[in-house]
Amino acid sequence: MIYNFAVAVLRVLYKLLFRLEATGIEHVPKEGGVILASNHISNFDPPTIGILLDRKVHFMAKKELFEVWGFGWLITQLGAFPVKRGGVSKESIKNSLNILRSGKIMGIFPEGSRHDQGDGKKGAASFALRSDAAIVPVAIVGNYKLFRKVRVIYGEPLDLAKYKENPSPDNVDLLTAELMNKITELKLAG
Repeated sequence: MIYNFAVAVLRVLYKLLFRLEATGIEHVPKEGGVILASNHISNFDPPTIGILLDRKVHFMAKKELFEVWGFGWLITQLGAFPVKRGGVSKESIKNSLNILRSGKIMGIFPEGSRHDQGDGKKGAASFALRSDAAIVPVAIVGNYKLFRKVRVIYGEPLDLAKYKENPSPDNVDLLTAELMNKITELKLAG
């Protein structure tokens, strides 16, 4: 209930303040595990990629945020779960795989931090191959200036068949490279 209320409020605020628009929402599967893998330019990004969808999106968030009185409870209600800085713990990996295997959506920023430079970490590709979840490249275009347009572009899910045949470290690298290229293509098209 808190999630639905927050999404309704944020939809209005983001549309008013950032003139938020989305294209390609139809590419996000209506059911089953899904990874939304997006570029990362701002702290505003997690709601940006999730609030226009009809499904709840779960995110990793740094553990320190859960230690802030009241805020930890709130972000847990909104679908966040903790991850330690400097690397993903076994517990975070287990949580991620459980979310995806139970047919939910998880948002990931493969760049790992807010720099939007196109280099990707292997987590999204690894989770997709290990969970059988679809992986949807997402691009956020804009800069969150008040009353300037921010666009979210959801691409078509990547074809994982050729990577699943042999989920080797090399294939995880190749899938990560393909994902980052798709995100870049979406940004340039936006």
